Parts: sequence; C-alpha cells; structure tokens
Amino acid sequence: MRATKQFNNVDTQSKITINTDELQAMLSCGRYSAIQIGEAAEARIQIGKRIFWNVEKIKSYINSISV
Repeated sequence: MRATKQFNNVDTQSKITINTDELQAMLSCGRYSAIQIGEAAEARIQIGKRIFWNVEKIKSYINSISV
C-alpha cells in the first residue's frame, strides 16, 4: 500500500476537512470523544476506507451546544 502524501505546509484554519488525528488535536480530546463529537455533528465523510470530518459542521455544532 502506498503512503498517503502529507501536506504539512497547509494552514489548518483553511482546511475544509480534517482526518481523525487532526480532529483530536482541534478538539483537544481523545480519539473516542472526538469521534463522538464528530458523529453528533453529522460531520463524518467516508471515501473508501478513509474518514474525514467536515470542519464547518464541527465548529457550528460546538457553538450550538456551548452555553
């Protein structure tokens, strides 16, 4: 299997989608919690075996549940 090309010089604030590791970093939580939040926000995108998360949906969900 070929390795996925990483784009390290792209600003994370300008990304449309992120992977699960980046979601964990963005939310400052563990993998299980990050996946729960992503699924609650209905932000999961699956392309083949790869999972991406819609950043805008995550942000709007976090804003809507915060007091």
